[in-house]
Amino acid sequence: MPPLDFKKRDAALYLPPPHPVLVNIPPMQFIVVNGTGNPNEEEGCYQKAIELLYALSYSIRMGGKKGAFDCTDYVEYVVPPLEGLWWTPEAPSQADKEQFRWTSMIRQPDFINRAAFEYAQSCTRRKKPHLNAAAAHMQEFAEGACVQCLHTGPYDTEPATLAIMHEFIIRSDLKPDMNGPRTHHEIYLSDPRRTPSNKLKTVLRIPVKPCSL
Repeated sequence: MPPLDFKKRDAALYLPPPHPVLVNIPPMQFIVVNGTGNPNEEEGCYQKAIELLYALSYSIRMGGKKGAFDCTDYVEYVVPPLEGLWWTPEAPSQADKEQFRWTSMIRQPDFINRAAFEYAQSCTRRKKPHLNAAAAHMQEFAEGACVQCLHTGPYDTEPATLAIMHEFIIRSDLKPDMNGPRTHHEIYLSDPRRTPSNKLKTVLRIPVKPCSL
């Protein structure tokens, strides 16, 4: 049996069309790291958060294959893509990246439990002592109704796609519902270290609710 791959099993959530669609996102569990500041800073908080998330996620996957922790119903799986929630304290321009607030996260299969996470933290402390394993935690995220669209191209050109999404939201008698963890959401399907910027593929999501609410 091939490994569980969420991008294939839940293709409607991870591989949307290049035009806006309305989707309902079920509850999922993630390893998350919260932070602030410019994500483009080399060796900054955001880059360390990404390194930590991948270290923990791959430690869990490899530990499960070896039976290193007690985890019922474990099956082989592909580590899902990096995701990010983004917001700002006010409404700065696209250039004000120092004001960004973000939650970086990687989805974990439902069968991954606290024992698996604590095992991964222990491995990370031992193998990557420069990372603060305590900065990460497990969290369930119930996102619900969202409009999403596949954006192809550099991250800085996302506003054009977002404008199309907002037009769709208005036509659909909906409105953005930025409330608590429900905020601007991105899923990174491409590795920016290996993919030309004009070919980067990013899922963009905006949480919504009916205009009547």
